[in-house]
Amino acid sequence: MTGEPRAALRDVTLRDGLQLTGKRLPTERKVAVVRDLLRLGVPAVEVGSLARADLVPAMANTLGVVERLSPDELARCWVWVATPRHVQRAAEAGVVNFQYCLSASDSHNRANIGRSTEDSLAAMPLAVEHARNAGGRIQLCIATAFTCPFDGFVPERRVLDIATDPRAAGTADIVVCDTLGQAVPGQVTSLITKIAEHAPPRRIVYHGHDTWGLGVANSLAAIAAGAAEVDGALGGLGGCPFAPGAGGNTSTEDLLFALRPDWLTPDTFARIIELSGELLDELGEPNRSRAARGARSSATAFPWALAHGQENSARRSS
Repeated sequence: MTGEPRAALRDVTLRDGLQLTGKRLPTERKVAVVRDLLRLGVPAVEVGSLARADLVPAMANTLGVVERLSPDELARCWVWVATPRHVQRAAEAGVVNFQYCLSASDSHNRANIGRSTEDSLAAMPLAVEHARNAGGRIQLCIATAFTCPFDGFVPERRVLDIATDPRAAGTADIVVCDTLGQAVPGQVTSLITKIAEHAPPRRIVYHGHDTWGLGVANSLAAIAAGAAEVDGALGGLGGCPFAPGAGGNTSTEDLLFALRPDWLTPDTFARIIELSGELLDELGEPNRSRAARGARSSATAFPWALAHGQENSARRSS
């Protein structure tokens, strides 16, 4: 046990994790990864986005992935959207969980979505209506909530104004994103606390990047301040193609090692590390997870070390 308040984990490998990779994953491979993660106990998985395929080629087969998943699986899966039409198209394929994203920084919103933040907010009521008509849930996701690659520091007031905007009424959650990984724990604590105090009651999700090495620390700060869920990607994979300087996501393995949810055992942790290693090798990407590196150490007396499990297996078979 870590003594930290409990929070759920959402794995975003197949969306945010794949956005900058040079290789594309076939539909069936993505489906297999989703099912492996859900089977191992990961509570929620982001399976892709409806970003333009010519701009983010790795997302081109998102709806194909959705169409191969069962309703029970889709109940635990999320898809990134940025327009009411995206919500409609995703709902027609079977999606019930939508992450509607806009940026606190107008410059990044134009680079990422092709319109102003105000235009994205103005379209939100229709997006919420489409999600409700599909019997689903929709999140308000605020990217660049701390810093913008074009404009620099983003004032808290700007984020709070979006979080409390009446046009976001009807959203189930609010996702606060450290898109560049430049925030520090004190900033995360302050912003999450203010959102919890002043915004309409909603579940708070924290999405952090590990660019400056504070991904886990910031996630723990967010949880202590009231976040109920945090995002991670296998091996710290990913980044934003429209945010220069954005490094990989906070590692799923590192978050799990820190949080120790009830469903996680050393054996399950080892299987997640194995899945991550296979996927990253397939993509030709480095593994940035410190926990995965630590688990491969020779400290066999530690139950979370892979060598410990291998040693125990050898004893059982002898």
